[in-house]
Amino acid sequence: MNKPILILVLLLNFLYANGQKNPLDQSKIKEDLNEILADLSNRYVYLEEKNVDLNCIRTYYTKQIEKLQTEEETVLFFEYLLDEFYDSHLILNTNRKSSFRLFSPVYVSFQNEKVVITDVWQTQIQALEHHILGAEIKKVNGVDFDQAIEEFPTHCSNKKSPRVREWIANKLLAGRYNQPRILTLRLINQKTINLDLDKISYKNKDSRLLTVESRDGIGIISINNSLGNNNLVAEFDKSLDSLADTRALILDLRNTVDGGNSYVARGIMSRFISETKPYQRHLEKEKYGNNPLVERSWVEYVNPRGKQYIKPVVVLVGRWTGSMGEGLAIGFEGMQRAEIVGTEMERLAGEMSGFSFKHQSFGYRLSTARLFHVNGTPREAYVPGNYVKQTTVKKDESLEKALKLINK
Repeated sequence: MNKPILILVLLLNFLYANGQKNPLDQSKIKEDLNEILADLSNRYVYLEEKNVDLNCIRTYYTKQIEKLQTEEETVLFFEYLLDEFYDSHLILNTNRKSSFRLFSPVYVSFQNEKVVITDVWQTQIQALEHHILGAEIKKVNGVDFDQAIEEFPTHCSNKKSPRVREWIANKLLAGRYNQPRILTLRLINQKTINLDLDKISYKNKDSRLLTVESRDGIGIISINNSLGNNNLVAEFDKSLDSLADTRALILDLRNTVDGGNSYVARGIMSRFISETKPYQRHLEKEKYGNNPLVERSWVEYVNPRGKQYIKPVVVLVGRWTGSMGEGLAIGFEGMQRAEIVGTEMERLAGEMSGFSFKHQSFGYRLSTARLFHVNGTPREAYVPGNYVKQTTVKKDESLEKALKLINK
C-alpha cells in the first residue's frame, strides 16, 4: 500500500473511531423526552398540585437537545427535567459525578425570608465545633445563597414559591458529587463561620441491618438504613424475641433515609398486632389514551405474624426517615399500636413505579399513587403528635422524649 492511501485509511479509521465514541442521536433523545413527558402527564399523581407548566418544559428542554454532546450531559438533561417538579421522590435510577446528591446532613427552612438550619442529622453526626441550629445560610461555595437558588438548573418551576425555594435550598446543600459544599453561616450569636459539609465527622457506620440495646428494661431497636433489605425481617424477629421480657420498646427509624419496601414494613408491623389491621390508604389515577381519568383507591392491611409483642411501643422519626420509613410510622399510628415521636420526616410523596426509556440505558421513577394515613392525612404532610423541636446536637432530645412517655 502506497503512502497516500495508507494515510487516507488511517484518517478514515480515526474519524470512524471518534464518531463511535460520541454516538448521540438527538432524534432518539427527543423521542425519550416525549416519552417521559407523556408518563409525567398521564401517570405522575401529583402533577396538578405541582402547578408546573408542561408546555414550558417541553419547549425549553427540546431546545436544549441540540446542545448535548456527551452521555453525562444527557443524564443531567433528564435529571434537571425531573427537578422541575421539586419532588425528591422523582429520580433517575442512575447518576454521574456532576449529579446532585439526594440529601444533606443538615436541613434548612425559610423563616422570615431567611434560610435557617432547623435540623441536624444528630444520630449520625459525631461532633460539631459550632452550634449551627438556627444559623442563617448566607453563601454556598462563595455564592450568595439567594443567587445560588436563582441559578439552580431548573427553568419552568416558580422559584418565588416558598415550597420551591425550600426544596432547592436543601438540594443545594445536598450538592453535586464532584463539587464542595462550603456554607457561610451567621450563627445565632451573630458570629460568621464557614462550614464544609464534606468535612463533618460521622459516627462509625454500622454494617449490621439493625442494632439492639436495652435501657432500664426498655428495648431499643435502631434500623440502620436497611428497610430495603428483605433479610431485615428475620433479623428483626430475632431481635424482638430477645426483648420479649422488656416493659416497652423504642423503634428508631431516624436512619432510614433510603426508604425500603412494603414486605419489610409489613414484616415488622405484623409482630405487634393480634388481628388484621389497616395501616395505609392508596389513591391511584388511571388514564389511557383520550379516555376519561378514573380514580382507584384501596386500604392496605397488615396480618398478625409470629409471637406478638404486646408492651407499649414508641417510634422515633425525623428528617432522615424516608419513604417506607414514613410508611412504617403512619402504619404504627394507624394501627393504634405506637406513639410517634420526632419531627417532620423526609416527606417523600407517593408510591413509586419504575419506567424505562426506549433508547437510554437508564430509567426513572415516578409517584403513581398517593399514600395516606388511615385517618386521611397525606403521608407527606404527617407531623408526629409528640413533636420534638431540635435545639441541640449534644443530646438526643427525641430519645429523651420517648423515655419520658414510657416512664409515665
